[in-house]
Amino acid sequence: MNDLHWIQGFIEAQAAELDAAANTQSAYARDLKDVVDWFSNRNLDFATATQADIEAYLIHCEAQGLAKSTRARRLSSIKQLYRYAFEEGLRADNPAIQIRGPGREKRLPKTLSLDEVERLLQAARTHSKSESIRLRTTCLMELLYATGMRVTELVSLPLSSARGDPRMLLIRGKGGKERMVPLSDPARDAMAAWLQHLDAQDGPSPKFLFASRGKLGHLTRHAFYMLIKELAVTGGVSPEKVTPHTLRHAFATHLLENGADLRAIQTLLGHADVATTEIYTHVLEERLKDLVLTHHPLAKDD
Repeated sequence: MNDLHWIQGFIEAQAAELDAAANTQSAYARDLKDVVDWFSNRNLDFATATQADIEAYLIHCEAQGLAKSTRARRLSSIKQLYRYAFEEGLRADNPAIQIRGPGREKRLPKTLSLDEVERLLQAARTHSKSESIRLRTTCLMELLYATGMRVTELVSLPLSSARGDPRMLLIRGKGGKERMVPLSDPARDAMAAWLQHLDAQDGPSPKFLFASRGKLGHLTRHAFYMLIKELAVTGGVSPEKVTPHTLRHAFATHLLENGADLRAIQTLLGHADVATTEIYTHVLEERLKDLVLTHHPLAKDD
């Protein structure tokens, strides 16, 4: 087997056994293809590479200036590939098992203020002359902020999940795990208006709530990313601050600021580990610190 066959077999196993999402599979493929390119210039392959060879590749990644998080992800992909190879009998050893990663830089997630979110929501209602586009965009934005969904979860929502004016929305997240999230009144109203518009159209009902004519059958992540940048400009919010993920962060941060329980936020976001959710407590701590330094009388300069 050559290296590309190793990668293909590994990704197929991830999809079959762990129900890995298409985005996860693509990420593994990109990371491992980079390893293959580096190996090929040194007459190496997955079958013959040693621990020293893999460590040399990681040093190469660091020399390129790749972030710690990127290097940690690359090593994780390599480790998982070799675990698969060992279990499948492609190698009698695992040369990556003892390699320690660079760790991850703990950076606070970027988020948005309540005022900035309200400006984005208002921009969604007014940014286009087309009623259809306004209704769809409003539904997208209200659902995203009301639920904290990942963008892939949002754009691939099946139409059936929105039927019946639901109070709760069933979301299929990473690894095929399902969770229920409550809908706010504005989100339900926006979804009802979009459904009414869809039902008034001729032809069969689409499979997805946000259908498109593309290969996936629904709005792409990239298309939504570009849309949200347009809304930022329309709403007077810095486009650099606005991504689908910053609205997810805003959802979590605003809940925490208003007294929500960390475990509840973990469930709503679909985090497997509460440690992932705890980053939002640091966001709140930073805001409280800024509040004290700005408004406490003894913190001010004379």
